Amino acid sequence: MSKLVICEKPSVAQSIGKVLGASKRCDGYLEGGGYLVSWCVGHLVELAQPEAYGETYAKWRLEDLPILPEKWRYQVSPSTKKQFQILKELMSREDVASIVEATDAGREGELIFRLVYHQCKCKKPFERLWISSMEDAAIREGFASLRPGTEYDALYEAALCRERADWIVGINATRLFSCKYGPTLNVGRVMTPTLAMVCDRETAISGFQSEPFYTVQLVPEGFAANGERMKEKTEAEKVVEECRMAGTATVVKAERRDRTEKPPALYDLTSLQRDANRQLGFTAQQTLDYTQSLYEKKLVTYPRTDSRYLTEDMAGMLPGLVGMVQKKRGISPDAPAPVNAAQVINGKKVTDHHAIIPTKTLESADLAALPSGELAVLDLIALRLVCAVGDPCRYSETAVTLECAGHQFKAKGKTVTDPGWRAYATAASTDEKDGDDAPPIPALSEDAELPLAKVELKEGKTTPPKRFTEDTLLQSMEAAGAEEMPEDVERKGIGTPATRAAIIEKLVQKGFVERKGDKKAKALVPTDKGRALAAVVPEQIQSPTMTAEWEEKLLGIEKGGYAPDDFMREIAGMVTDLVKNYETVKGVQMDMPGKGMVIGSCPHCGADVAERDKGWFCANRECRFVLWKDNAYFKKIGKHLTAGMAEKLVKEGRIKLKDCKSQRTGRTYNADVLLTTEEDGRAKFQMEFDNSKNNSGGKKN
Repeated sequence: MSKLVICEKPSVAQSIGKVLGASKRCDGYLEGGGYLVSWCVGHLVELAQPEAYGETYAKWRLEDLPILPEKWRYQVSPSTKKQFQILKELMSREDVASIVEATDAGREGELIFRLVYHQCKCKKPFERLWISSMEDAAIREGFASLRPGTEYDALYEAALCRERADWIVGINATRLFSCKYGPTLNVGRVMTPTLAMVCDRETAISGFQSEPFYTVQLVPEGFAANGERMKEKTEAEKVVEECRMAGTATVVKAERRDRTEKPPALYDLTSLQRDANRQLGFTAQQTLDYTQSLYEKKLVTYPRTDSRYLTEDMAGMLPGLVGMVQKKRGISPDAPAPVNAAQVINGKKVTDHHAIIPTKTLESADLAALPSGELAVLDLIALRLVCAVGDPCRYSETAVTLECAGHQFKAKGKTVTDPGWRAYATAASTDEKDGDDAPPIPALSEDAELPLAKVELKEGKTTPPKRFTEDTLLQSMEAAGAEEMPEDVERKGIGTPATRAAIIEKLVQKGFVERKGDKKAKALVPTDKGRALAAVVPEQIQSPTMTAEWEEKLLGIEKGGYAPDDFMREIAGMVTDLVKNYETVKGVQMDMPGKGMVIGSCPHCGADVAERDKGWFCANRECRFVLWKDNAYFKKIGKHLTAGMAEKLVKEGRIKLKDCKSQRTGRTYNADVLLTTEEDGRAKFQMEFDNSKNNSGGKKN
């Protein structure tokens, strides 16, 4: 008898197959050692589209909303039908006694496996492989301690709720706002609140009124001290004159304190994405892709984690790992770094997976063969490990207050006495802000008189908030709604570490946000379309607080503390209320960009067909219907597709043409061109001939 192991990707299946001895390559799976090892290639099974629940939903109409399936339907993704069939046949084989679920150890991995398992109507028992590293030893250990699949039923319930809630909100809100305002306006449970944050920031920037301010700076020997900000230049000029006349300043207070700066925590996915964006210019999605590839190459641990700590059983291996990483990556390799393991060990703060760290496989790996992006991310993770277990940075901080001509001036200085972990990394290589880069101040005694080398008037302007980069947007997504949640909540914010990158990418892909600027960390700026959508979507949909609460309830479902049915009723009730009570915002439609004259309804899905630069497009972006202005079919018969012709085709499904020209014979003919559509919405033309004039005969497709 054999065990069937189902992985998420072929590359993972190869790694697991190698450890298990399943080395024989078959069509869509590996075999050997008493195992069959196959894979899913992402989501093989997905929620069906609305039209699967009734023909009426093929068209987008307000009167059909809300769409709330009573019994959910699933379909096999057309592009992966072959692999699904392979898995179905493997599950039904008589020699397969049980199954090992080896998809990624998280919410989405659980969903991918369970949907395939149920779609295949499989009843065989299955166990769960739950590992945080793809190293051979970790795989062997994981298979030695497989856990009953039923232990993860609550995780599957949370995954189902997440998927179905996203479908309900996305389908209904997208159709609602698209029907109300014209073009397709994609709305998402997490995507829209994220867009709202970007738009709110842009509004704050555009509405900001910059104001000048003035400060006076005293420069005794060795340092500079600054006075209070002043709004009036004449007032500041008066202070400058008084201080120049005085010529000296008196030390009113000079305090020196010894301080320490703790090392930064290890990386979770979000903090890694933030640093990679700020330092390397990588998008959040690029960083996730690079880290996932490093994980599959066994060089780092599981990337989709929200923990920045390790478990107690990992403390013993840290000295050896840190020493190896130092040498392998040339991080001050001549002097062994200190290893304060207790700083990074806290099992209570580890949920599904511990922090991202390099693995022992790094020691023997040929890193020269790695793509540059992967190597750059690997170096961030390696450096963070060495820093996180390092000694604290120790420094003395001096605060000085001077008095001159009756005005007070302050200065701060910093002297590093022991760099500690900062010997390996500068402020740029940590996600912690370092606002203490002030130069040292010489030793001063109170009441000392200091001659002034210079007195200067400094002019500045108040600055608006900065535009979001992926670094700062990820930070805001993580913190959204946090102030309204209990202190003991483990995961806050909107989205999860695993999904935030995809949300940002979708906002860009759908044309709501664009990346601007030539710097490493490009700014994220809302487009006209994005701002228009934010203007019409009500607060309940775009509120980060509500979405963060949903995320918390999903986590509650994972832990068995919140009922899935209650969550889904809440989602359905919110969407029903939205559809019934939403009132159109007047005047917004004219602000939608790129939408030309509507020439009719799409013959495939019923949405508006409107003119754009290159043709007449269906407003439903999921539909592929378009009539191109530079149309190959009409060029072939010697015609140019005009706006009038396009409108007649869309509205009536046919158009009568005279003097069409045959490319083959050069003869002309009259004919009717009929418009139909393929299954995916693409335009399909057919010809009926007018026999009252000589023609090339027959019927053309």
